[in-house]
Amino acid sequence: MLIGRTLHTLLWLSAALIAGVAQAAESNHGLHLQKVAEQVYAVVGPYGNRSPENLGNNATFGFVVTPSGVVLIDSGGSYQGAAVIDQLIRQVTEQPVKVVINSGGQDHRWLGNGYFKAHGARIIASAAAVADQQARQQDQLIVLGNLVGAAGMAGTEPLHADETFDEQQHFTLGGVAFELRKVGPAHTPGDSLVWLPEQRIAFSGDVVYIGRLLGVMDHSNSRHWLEAFDTLAALEPVTIIPGHGAPADLASARADTQDYLLFLRETVGKFMADGGSITDIGTLDQARFSRLVDYDTLKGRNAQQVFQEMEWE
Repeated sequence: MLIGRTLHTLLWLSAALIAGVAQAAESNHGLHLQKVAEQVYAVVGPYGNRSPENLGNNATFGFVVTPSGVVLIDSGGSYQGAAVIDQLIRQVTEQPVKVVINSGGQDHRWLGNGYFKAHGARIIASAAAVADQQARQQDQLIVLGNLVGAAGMAGTEPLHADETFDEQQHFTLGGVAFELRKVGPAHTPGDSLVWLPEQRIAFSGDVVYIGRLLGVMDHSNSRHWLEAFDTLAALEPVTIIPGHGAPADLASARADTQDYLLFLRETVGKFMADGGSITDIGTLDQARFSRLVDYDTLKGRNAQQVFQEMEWE
């Protein structure tokens, strides 16, 4: 009888734990908090597309807690998405978000700015990122409206950085040093790294994808993206908090991002040298990277985009 009761209790506790995890994931709209180092955190979002469930937050974000406030890297894809990120920060500290850094021009890097600005934060981005945001904001809002829906996008207003920099910017908050380096064009024209020199941790934005096939878009530059990755690698980071996926080391970033970009450019280049037509570019064998999420969805478009890019190089 005692064994039966013990087993019943264990089963009940297991079910309660599973239900609790599921409820937490739902309340956080697919975001997961991960401690990377002392006072340094990643907020890891889902791999899938923008949706009403994730409020446009289908990416990875991060923050650093200092004695003088929080520095947040990327503000989310909507006002409400930003509020969810803020809720996760509140699980760690009551310190307010004092600085928000937009690492690029993609919607989930900046469309939550309005929420944090209303709560007193200053916003920093590269001038190239702001120009990209301004050029694409109408298209981004239309796409988000369709994917996330009017209810999920309620309160979202385009708000750009208060402070911009051309190539680099350094600042200290609460004794923690931050170095911002524009390395784009890569995935987007204004992509920037956020480097913590003392901790040797890099927030890469969309320069690095982990576990998901990266996307080469019409606003991307695959050749310069490789140069951006080299800039990141030269820092010799202990940990990289990527734009998509979980925190990882440099070797993992090479395998999932640099190796794919090198492979894609080499393979497309050979295809072009052999007289291949863009109409047949989808026949390229990219199965070496089929382990990455969204492989089937993105591989053909990536090859086509690199073909068009290399035609003009």
